[in-house]
Amino acid sequence: MCDNKLKWQCRRGMRELDVLLIGWFNSHYEAVDDAERSAFRRLLSLPDPELASYLLAGEIAIDPGIARVVDSIRASPAH
Repeated sequence: MCDNKLKWQCRRGMRELDVLLIGWFNSHYEAVDDAERSAFRRLLSLPDPELASYLLAGEIAIDPGIARVVDSIRASPAH
């Protein structure tokens, strides 16, 4: 998937999610392995309420790959 298309998918229309997703994408996506990239793409396919529950409310994803990416995003400084 084209990085520009993926970056566009990081824009969710909820400022808090946009900041977290775009910030992590810009600073981490190129450096992670294929498994983590795949998990990030799966994360982006989730509906906004589910994304918010993981990234903002601290719920734990059932998918271990998504859970690892969520932990990485939440641990990253906001951009």
